[in-house]
Amino acid sequence: MSDLIPVPTSASTLLGMRVVDSAGHPCGRVTEFAVDLSRDATHIAGFVLGLRSKGKMRSTFLPVDQVLVPRRADKVLRTGSKPTPYTETDDLLLLDRDLLDQQIIDVDGRKVVRVNDVNLTWERADQSDEAKGLRIDEVEVGLRGASRRLLKGVSAQAVEAVSSKFPSRAIPWDFVDLIDRDPARRVRLRIEQDKLSRMHPSDIAAILEELAPAEREAIFTSLPEETAAETLEEVEPKMQKALLQGLDSERAADIIEEMDPGAAADLLSELSDEESEAILEEMEPEERQDVEDLLEFSANSAAGRMTTDFVGVALGATVADAIEVLRAFDGDADTITEIYLTGEEEHLKGVVALPRLLLAAPDKSLAELSEWRIVSCTLKASDNEVAELFDKYNLRSLPVVDHHGHIAGVIHAEQVIAQLREG
Repeated sequence: MSDLIPVPTSASTLLGMRVVDSAGHPCGRVTEFAVDLSRDATHIAGFVLGLRSKGKMRSTFLPVDQVLVPRRADKVLRTGSKPTPYTETDDLLLLDRDLLDQQIIDVDGRKVVRVNDVNLTWERADQSDEAKGLRIDEVEVGLRGASRRLLKGVSAQAVEAVSSKFPSRAIPWDFVDLIDRDPARRVRLRIEQDKLSRMHPSDIAAILEELAPAEREAIFTSLPEETAAETLEEVEPKMQKALLQGLDSERAADIIEEMDPGAAADLLSELSDEESEAILEEMEPEERQDVEDLLEFSANSAAGRMTTDFVGVALGATVADAIEVLRAFDGDADTITEIYLTGEEEHLKGVVALPRLLLAAPDKSLAELSEWRIVSCTLKASDNEVAELFDKYNLRSLPVVDHHGHIAGVIHAEQVIAQLREG
């Protein structure tokens, strides 16, 4: 559309503006901007007009292409067509109702912001005043947009003179993910899942913490299971519990299965016995057993903090053997910093740091790479004892052994940091 001449405007400028026909007779005032999401989500399809007649307010619809583009000093919109009766449909996004003053997710900025105004652009053909389109360019989330709203009713020139003194804080329309509500006040989303899923779980968690419960639940339930699990581990315990309670047992179980077993056990321990049991019954047998074993321990002990997802290999294994085990590991690979060597009856016999493994030849014996001065703790070690070991030996992870010397699990540094923050 290179032949179009752009004319900037905004929702706050047009909202409430009078519309007249070619004879100057009133057609009503602009009360809404309708966007037909099923056809074109980047342009205003038409205006909803409100006109009081015989003491009653009636609404009509006027397509954008039946309006003349206003000049800078104009205080009215002109049309040569007669508006038609307005009927609301589910496909319509109404800017005033669904966007202005609403919360949106600024995916690029990784935060929740409030919309103060919407920047629009009239598109008109050369040598013509007829509108060819009214494009949605960006949403204003700063003081410039807020000042326009506050000065509603003042002349356009005066509004522009004041608002231009504030810096523009705008988000391109393509980058906006709207949390909007339909007339029945049910939450529905226009979230681009690929954008949301590419965000770091801690950023998604920060967004959830800024939202009201209904919007928070809607966002969380829309996440893929793996992303939901990673996000759940990032939010504070009270919110974890609320989010999980908003799900049915089957969906909750699918998410719990994607979590670290230790984190899953901590979360389930916060629920009632009935809620926890219902979720456990929906889990796969192996994952359920891992979590149930951890639920037997105090949350403030090493056993309660540890994860059972770790990589252990036989004492006589080679580097090539360990790499194959790593490839088959179905836990969170990002947490692996060390590989544990076990002797007869699964006794802990050595620890190999991952960098040493990666730098060694494939046929190298792991026993030759192992650190034999093993630092470990018992299942009943307290949080303070665990923290002291990490601090004293500058550990990346700490194996937890039972009274037989078998490795039962591992505590990672981030778990200790989380524990210290809780304290």
